[in-house]
Amino acid sequence: QVQLVESGGGSVQAGGSLRLSCADSGATDSAYCMGWFRQAPGKKREDVAIIYTPSSWTYYADLVKGRFTISRDNAKNTLYLQMNSLKPEDTAMYYCAARPKVCGTSYLNQGEYDYWGRGTQVTVSS
Repeated sequence: QVQLVESGGGSVQAGGSLRLSCADSGATDSAYCMGWFRQAPGKKREDVAIIYTPSSWTYYADLVKGRFTISRDNAKNTLYLQMNSLKPEDTAMYYCAARPKVCGTSYLNQGEYDYWGRGTQVTVSS
């Protein structure tokens, strides 16, 4: 059974940085498509960044491109999201998700992710 637990959220001022972590129970392996998604109050959950480590493939939403970096330490079964130059509009609950297959062409379809964490809150003040 895959369990995902996010950590690293907090409150920062605009321009600051945070690194989110998502530890899994060890049931995943490198052949999982994994990603970060976020949901702000009153808004739909949106994609942030996705990774498939066997091919070193990554995807970033336009809103975070150049500021956020997704990575995964397979030895530690941990997914990371390094967030720099944070903006107030980055304020949201951040979730990690995983699915036991390649990212393929449906990596933005949230319904295809089998496992989700409970989220970690990020608040950016101006």
